[in-house]
Amino acid sequence: MEVVKGRTFIGRLPARNDLYGSLTEVCHRYQIRLGVFSVIGAVKNLVLGYYDQTRQKYIQNVDLKGDFEILSCLGNISLKDNNIFVHAHIAAGARDGSAFGGHLMPGTTIFAAEYHIQELAGGELHRQPDSETGLSLWQKEN
Repeated sequence: MEVVKGRTFIGRLPARNDLYGSLTEVCHRYQIRLGVFSVIGAVKNLVLGYYDQTRQKYIQNVDLKGDFEILSCLGNISLKDNNIFVHAHIAAGARDGSAFGGHLMPGTTIFAAEYHIQELAGGELHRQPDSETGLSLWQKEN
């Protein structure tokens, strides 16, 4: 699918709020139905999930308390069941230099976070169940 740049959004997410929920709320506020984003800043209560490829379901297996720098938080915005859906991965660094990463899950608390969202125009991507992986994925191109 070919797309073009739509609107661009930058801003700061509220401290002490949930990172995943706050990103989703911004997308709903501006009705961003297709896009990509990045976030930088710092968090507390880093909650990561991983997709268990054998059992074909997301599991939450890292719930860390403490202060973490967001090394990278990237994702995309599309539609799932005709609703705006945010898919994000995060890597975060601890004070001792160690790093943790995975699927961003609810429960990751913002200390300070700045976002950049690039809306994309020219079509919509709908997530559909994929029988091979068990995931809701964008449809394959023909």
